[in-house]
Amino acid sequence: QLQASGGGSAQAGGSLRLSCAASGSIFRFNAMGWYRQGIGNQCDLVAAITVGGSTNYADSVKGRFTISRDSAKNTLYLQMNSLKPEDTAVYYCRADRGSMPYWGKGTLVTVSS
Repeated sequence: QLQASGGGSAQAGGSLRLSCAASGSIFRFNAMGWYRQGIGNQCDLVAAITVGGSTNYADSVKGRFTISRDSAKNTLYLQMNSLKPEDTAVYYCRADRGSMPYWGKGTLVTVSS
């Protein structure tokens, strides 16, 4: 089970941090990531991290967003800085165990100009 939190409203240029708490060790998963879906858009990858610690980011967020994890808290994070209105979306946490994806409920991020 994945529980995402930390969404909310921010001004352009501001910051928010999303959290995704897993029920159990996050190292059960070979990869974890954040996806987002804006109005009328498909659900796209924002950032991902593998069990080995390799990270991957969408071009649109490189240099602004940082994905990280805390194994002691079984929690995945997404630090979002220099927010833009186009970052407005519902953000979802996802964890992959083998070929099986697990999704958390979305958390809404709204960025105003």
